[in-house]
Amino acid sequence: MAGDFEKTDSFRDALEQLAYLRRFSGPPSEFWQAYLDALVTVGNARFGLVVRKRSSGDTDWRKVVASPANLGGEGLTKFFAGVEALCESALEDGEAKQEISSESGEGHTDMGLAIRLETGRSSEQWVAVFLLANTSATEADESIKRLLLANCMPADVQHYQTSNRAPGAASQAASVIDLVVMMDGKTRFLEMGMAFVNELAGQHHCERVSLGWEQRGYIRLKAISHSDKFEKKMQAVSELEKVMEEAHDQDEEIYWPPLDGETLITRDHEKFSESQGVKHLCSIPLRIDGEPVAVVTLERAGEPFLDEEIRLLRITADLAAPRLAELKRRDRWFGARWASGCREFLGKFLGPEKTWTKVLAIGGAIALAVLFFGGMNYRVEAPFLLRTENVSFLSAPFNGFIAEVDAEVGDVFETGQRLMSLDTRELLLDEAAAAADLSRFLREEEKARARNELAEMRIFSAQAEQARVQLETVRYNLSQAEIKSPFDAFVIEGELKKRLGAPVQKGDILFKVARLDRLYVESKVDERDIHEVKEGTMVEIAFASQPKQKFPAKVVLIEPVATTQNTENFFIVRAQLEEVPEDWWRPGMGGISKIEAGHRTFFWIIFHRTIDFLRMFFWI
Repeated sequence: MAGDFEKTDSFRDALEQLAYLRRFSGPPSEFWQAYLDALVTVGNARFGLVVRKRSSGDTDWRKVVASPANLGGEGLTKFFAGVEALCESALEDGEAKQEISSESGEGHTDMGLAIRLETGRSSEQWVAVFLLANTSATEADESIKRLLLANCMPADVQHYQTSNRAPGAASQAASVIDLVVMMDGKTRFLEMGMAFVNELAGQHHCERVSLGWEQRGYIRLKAISHSDKFEKKMQAVSELEKVMEEAHDQDEEIYWPPLDGETLITRDHEKFSESQGVKHLCSIPLRIDGEPVAVVTLERAGEPFLDEEIRLLRITADLAAPRLAELKRRDRWFGARWASGCREFLGKFLGPEKTWTKVLAIGGAIALAVLFFGGMNYRVEAPFLLRTENVSFLSAPFNGFIAEVDAEVGDVFETGQRLMSLDTRELLLDEAAAAADLSRFLREEEKARARNELAEMRIFSAQAEQARVQLETVRYNLSQAEIKSPFDAFVIEGELKKRLGAPVQKGDILFKVARLDRLYVESKVDERDIHEVKEGTMVEIAFASQPKQKFPAKVVLIEPVATTQNTENFFIVRAQLEEVPEDWWRPGMGGISKIEAGHRTFFWIIFHRTIDFLRMFFWI
């Protein structure tokens, strides 16, 4: 059967695929997937898996690729349970096989195979594992023989890529000197940076090369190849700066897709590659005295960056970094040049030594003068709440059940508008019964009058009056079954929509409503500041929900007795609004109020709390 399988079209296609892969020059992820697909076909396997682990200290095998990628079904559970043992055995002997199940009969069983892969890297160990379904021991041995014929291909491909790229890298090395000479002819930092990235883009066939420089702990984009101007707030620029910061923070060259076994963090590179559609990225830090000061990022849609090319970029970056840093220091913005000029002028004016010490002394004297003699209007800061003068509590008029609820907290209602209603079915029955009793007693009264039975007539008359009163009571309750707003107001409390059908007792508080046209400000002033507040002084308030808007008010009342809350004393200060309330104002809203307290010096404003504490502490 092995001979018949080797004559199939799929087997021949797999051999052609393996032959093609020997000259493969694409990214590693594509190679491993195509390589494993071909091995699965050559080995006549149902499922294949490539795993790896580091040679030093790593005990866990990590999956690289699988073929098919999403295979499911019976037998895989037992197969995966024995993968680690197969890998260790293949790592030691070069090959391994293990029976998984023997339910097929007739000498056939599911079999697990593993072969060691040669990659040319001593730092890692690679193994390919396969699942053969319904096979015999002889067929499994034949599959291992075929698979071992291709286990050295990863090392061959690595050698081919290295030797194929070496001449190109060597030819590019000669252009590094030209790049440095060209940079030396520039007199402005941005001009030199543009020349640097444009030349790198041309030499390495990149779609875009960008230069970012460290600025206050962050990388800021300075130059993009073939782009004189760019918008710094663009999302692509922000993402590119994060890519550069990722290389800068780790002080390592980072390339995407990462090489096999790479342990550097490449999350921002991956995100940028996906969002911008860039297949290959390479970020190289530029160092001065061993410390990274900038990063250059190269983007390429064609071939990936190989080790030799990255080493060439490293040499280029090391040669360009000092020239860029020196020109950036000299080619500073106006403020930096102005500060340098002032220092030189003050150095001549004050003396040749300790220039900045003298400048700081003069600056300190000026600051003290402003501190003691300068000032501004001081305002006492206090939290405030918006209050209303009229709050009404709406209670249940009788015992009953909640039928309908129209109001929620925050809803605005006009006078007489319904908020809710109680169930009236029982009251309607009571009304009908009371009306029937009244009619019956009136008839009995007439009959007694006709028979001239005075005593009976008076009894029925009293019973009729009792039934009439009961009927009026029921009808009154029916008229009160709808709870209506007593004035134009909005609901402060009353979440009754969740209680539909629930019973209520007469007198239970159903809603709390407040007027909208009689609002005032209630500030809580700390007892340490109450002596600064006087009636008639102006107040400015800002709501927490709208801090940019300020509204004036005037102090009209200071409560004479302090209120204690959380072991702290404060006084309630009431202020009348100077403007018509806004439509969005609601009682209970809060914010910060600033109460005018007169002119004070800067020293007093900054240190009066400290002075008061020291006086209390030292009793002076």
